[in-house]
Amino acid sequence: MSWGTELWDQFDNLEKHTQWGIDILEKYIKFVKERAEIELSYAKQLRNLSKKYQPKKNSKEEEEYKYTACKAFLSTLNEMNDYAGQHEVISENMISQITMDLVRYVQELKQERKSNFHDGRKAQQHIETCWKQLESSKRRFERDCKEADRAQQYFEKMDADINVTKADVEKARQQAQLRHQMAEDSKADYSSILQRFNQEQWEYYHTHIPNIFQKIQEMEERRIVRIGESMKTYAEVDRQVIPIIGKCLDGIVKAAESIDQKNDSQLVVEAYKSGFEPPGDIEFEDYTQPMKRTVSENSLSSSKDSKSELKFGGKSRGKLWPFIKKNKSPKQQKEPLSHRFNEFMTSKPKIHCFRSLKRGGATPEDFSNLPPEQRRKKLQQKVDDLNKEIQKETDQRDAITKMKDVYLKNPQMGDPASLDHKLAEATQNIEKLRLETQKFEAWLAEVEGRLPARSDQARRQSGMYDGQTHQTVTNCAQDRESSPDGSYTEEQSQESELKVLATDFDDEFDDEEPLPAIGTCKALYTFEGQNEGTISVVEGEVLSVIEEDKGDGWTRIRRNEDEEGYVPTSYVEVYLDKNAKGAKTYI
Repeated sequence: MSWGTELWDQFDNLEKHTQWGIDILEKYIKFVKERAEIELSYAKQLRNLSKKYQPKKNSKEEEEYKYTACKAFLSTLNEMNDYAGQHEVISENMISQITMDLVRYVQELKQERKSNFHDGRKAQQHIETCWKQLESSKRRFERDCKEADRAQQYFEKMDADINVTKADVEKARQQAQLRHQMAEDSKADYSSILQRFNQEQWEYYHTHIPNIFQKIQEMEERRIVRIGESMKTYAEVDRQVIPIIGKCLDGIVKAAESIDQKNDSQLVVEAYKSGFEPPGDIEFEDYTQPMKRTVSENSLSSSKDSKSELKFGGKSRGKLWPFIKKNKSPKQQKEPLSHRFNEFMTSKPKIHCFRSLKRGGATPEDFSNLPPEQRRKKLQQKVDDLNKEIQKETDQRDAITKMKDVYLKNPQMGDPASLDHKLAEATQNIEKLRLETQKFEAWLAEVEGRLPARSDQARRQSGMYDGQTHQTVTNCAQDRESSPDGSYTEEQSQESELKVLATDFDDEFDDEEPLPAIGTCKALYTFEGQNEGTISVVEGEVLSVIEEDKGDGWTRIRRNEDEEGYVPTSYVEVYLDKNAKGAKTYI
């Protein structure tokens, strides 16, 4: 099946059909472009949506993402961001692999089509010119034949007429012979042109047109194949990102499965636990029997005070529920039970401190406006932040000291005296931070003394940087209690810093029995334990784990019965014994 033989007379229709094929290809290119724009717009909208619901830095929203449900939602947002990236990949691949390629191909196709049809028109014009020459020679031959016939008839007429002179007859004979010769020449010329035209026409219909139409047919078939390949590429571009999109969706499912309602409930307890004890029973005050009421209240107060001392270890006076109002009766003299209400209202934390928070008032430096448990967490966080700043300043001072030593050994590199000012400034900053840390540690010790109990993890965090700062425990609690309004001033805290004494809080670790090993660990890197409470390890060393990481980044290990301490969790590879008490199972 060939267009050159089957469609030898359909030049104009083939020209229209090939132009229609190019229009179809350009229409498909436009379709792919619009699809790529839709994918890009969709990806942009997904990214904006993900960005819109991302938690803002240093805001309250960021604190909320400690809950597993919020973490899962954050993971969903991140996965949707990656999901949007895959749609951007689809758009880019469609533009680069389909659109740009087809645009170049269309330009080449148009040039090839133009060249083929130009050759076809040129062949048509040539055969038409040959046809015109044939028609012209044919008419000339016909005219010469007629003229020769008329001249012959005129000669015969003149020759038969006796009245015509011999000269006229000879003239007519010569004219007839001339016309006859012209007719013979026209006949020969017509025959030659006709023979040449038939040859040109055969070549036109059997050689030129079939070759041209064959090229046009091949061009059209290549166009059809190309558009089919582009459609396959269109599908492959989508198929290539399906595995990655599947991973994004799997990540969302995994994040959803990681939600732990029990853990979130525990975080709520840690976030809002006040540390107060529930209120006890309120004794009945019998106003109808004054003498009996007095005796009852005295005995009631003594029993209540003894219970309060048992609960708080004698370190804090008894407190009732924090939202019970005082008895403001002007006529009644304050009696022991009413006096206990007054004691609670004048002790920390005060109710008006909570109201000042709602009004946006300034937060006290010692966080005395918070309940005991929340205050302890804030103070612990402040101490940890100060310790990190001290470590940073210490590293900076060490770097300056090393640089000064280099300058001393190589004076041409710099003047050692130029670093004295920076070194003194760094030392001064460290001293300021240490004083600040001592102040907050004193407040922390006061709160820990008031709380009923404190977890071992919190004790460990507070003593993590003991090598950098002097651990101090002051009598701030006694100063606070002795203040008339229960407040704690900056002057009192500074005076208490001068009265650094060791308390039973520092001895908590001394009286503990050695902890049993719950597993082993292998040191991945060498760690120099320069701070108090840490232990040095060498890369490849195997030690016993006696306490796993509680979330603060430190693991407690033991080398032998007398040598133990903390190392960064990232420095060791832990192998916990599943049967050990307190060990967790990691999946």
